[in-house]
Amino acid sequence: MAELNFAAIDIGTNAVRLMIKGIDAGKDVEEKLSKRLLLRIPLRLGNDVFAFGKITENKKEQLLHSILAFKELMTVYRVVRYRACATSAMREASNGISVAQEIEAICGIHLEIISGYEEAALLYSSHIGNLFNPEQHHICVDVGGGSTEISRIEKGCLVGTESYNIGTLRLLHDKTDPNEIDRLYSDLEILRNRYPGMRIIGSGGNINKLFRLSGTKAGKPLEITTLKKIYSCLKKMSVTERMEKLQLKPDRADVIVPAASLFLEIARHAGVSQIEVPTLGLGDGIVNDLFQKYRDGI
Repeated sequence: MAELNFAAIDIGTNAVRLMIKGIDAGKDVEEKLSKRLLLRIPLRLGNDVFAFGKITENKKEQLLHSILAFKELMTVYRVVRYRACATSAMREASNGISVAQEIEAICGIHLEIISGYEEAALLYSSHIGNLFNPEQHHICVDVGGGSTEISRIEKGCLVGTESYNIGTLRLLHDKTDPNEIDRLYSDLEILRNRYPGMRIIGSGGNINKLFRLSGTKAGKPLEITTLKKIYSCLKKMSVTERMEKLQLKPDRADVIVPAASLFLEIARHAGVSQIEVPTLGLGDGIVNDLFQKYRDGI
């Protein structure tokens, strides 16, 4: 069998990403996918959307060139299937649909603006729920730049999800509706009372980075007491200090503090003392979904 490569384009509020995973030539399709490429561009569409309600011409041009570059890389890697998905910023932008149509016309890449529910379902396609004890109740918490998705997992199956317009860029720029925060916390408390002993699975670039900063061994949960210490340390540093002392990229160094704060509040209202961090994201889910459908002949 020839090499099979699959690609995910993730147009997020904070960054745009290209992930390519595949199976080596001669391997059976039952083999696990291995990562070929992960490219991240800190475009920050959310800055435009939160300030102007739309994607400006400058950002649109940057996005177009990014997609064209991704298309060339997919050609180099001989990608057999791809899917391009846009999330919170494009959902909220008044010109999101027209920008997606222009990208398809110019780049030849079909870009879907997906709902918060589909975003959560795709994340679940990364088999995130299969990594932990199926007898326990889990909620998967995916914190992005513009939205947060809370998905409930029972016996390894996704049974429900809710999307909230709360994200790291919104928090950073004070663009979050207090009523939305109250709704999130209220829903978490209901889940806590309904499912005593439930556990949290954290997803997104910020919790992955916080996990690495904690020094926690892979496969072990991130303790909330440890996260509190990291948060306290990060808060005392300037953005420049976080970049210099912790080698954080500029677009990570500013949002990591509101991200840590949000995860701590989510853990508090959910009544949990640990967060499982499998370091999987939307791109993994998109690619795995493509591979599953390819394998099933769909």
